[in-house]
Amino acid sequence: MKISRRTLALTALALPALSACGSTGQDGDSAGTGTSDGGSGQGSADPGAFPVAVTHLYGQTEVAAQPQRIATVSWVNGDSVLALGIVPVGMPAVEWGGNDNQSTDWADAKLEELGAAWGSQSAPTTYSEADGIPADEIAALTPDLIIAAYSGLTQDEYEQLSRIAPTIGPIAPNYTTSWQEAITAIGQATGRADAAQQVIDEVTGALAAVGEENPQVQESTFIAGTLGLTDDTITLYTAGDTRPRFFTALGMTQAPVVTENTQDESTFMLSWSAERADELDSDIFYTWAAAGSTVESFQDHALFAQIPAVARGSMVLTADDHQTLSISAASALSLPWAIQNVVPSVLDAVQAAQG
Repeated sequence: MKISRRTLALTALALPALSACGSTGQDGDSAGTGTSDGGSGQGSADPGAFPVAVTHLYGQTEVAAQPQRIATVSWVNGDSVLALGIVPVGMPAVEWGGNDNQSTDWADAKLEELGAAWGSQSAPTTYSEADGIPADEIAALTPDLIIAAYSGLTQDEYEQLSRIAPTIGPIAPNYTTSWQEAITAIGQATGRADAAQQVIDEVTGALAAVGEENPQVQESTFIAGTLGLTDDTITLYTAGDTRPRFFTALGMTQAPVVTENTQDESTFMLSWSAERADELDSDIFYTWAAAGSTVESFQDHALFAQIPAVARGSMVLTADDHQTLSISAASALSLPWAIQNVVPSVLDAVQAAQG
């Protein structure tokens, strides 16, 4: 089954609309400086936007004036800043699931659009988070705002970064901040609340259009998890995780077995015994998979083959790390990309579930 032509058209329209939310002028004032353009037009801050206090997990952060040099940590935050037409002075390298630039295809496209392609003088500085938050490297960029709205930032890390510059801490704990919450907070902090809402409306509309144009999607249930072929483990993602949020945004319903076994709304995952695999009843089952894995790889597994969706072949596999990243660290930039590159396999799985 193929995604409908109208849905693809809506997605194509959404991408240039995102560009319009914060494009720079021809002089490219915002590129590579971490600033907005500071002038008139769609790229400037909303009138009367400052000072503003942004609420997060560790309290409130006041931003006195329009930020000129923004640094981000963790996933999603850099995408959100870019989606608002602002080029950060610094952002993390994408060290899992990234492309040859240690970035993403969707971020690369936006950077090029903003005149800040990698290799140019306007490109952001990147730093590794493999060993934790690189506070010294961030401090060297002299940011006037640090953004960690989507992150697992600890209180100590937050206080350390706050000594460098005003810092927007996580909106929700343990990477459970939704992409909408993240870009809303970032829109407030950068004086672009209206643009942030426009982005949210466009992306959620494009996702919803998938279900509207494919009613069978709205009639389907899903389970999002990870099936470990090498260690026989099953991890299920709850409604607070980005992967289930992706499928519900398409109009699907999370299977009752997951909802009924979610004891704490703040958690994003739970372990499930492989011996109880047959209880995981849903129309489709999503799992990340290692490169080269196929549906047959899971059907040949004695325990996983007992999962109804696996047995019938109605699985969604992201056996490409870039695809996995697009929905596991979902952002305003990654989701339009996922509609093009992940949704077709969702539609195929739904068709397989319906026979």
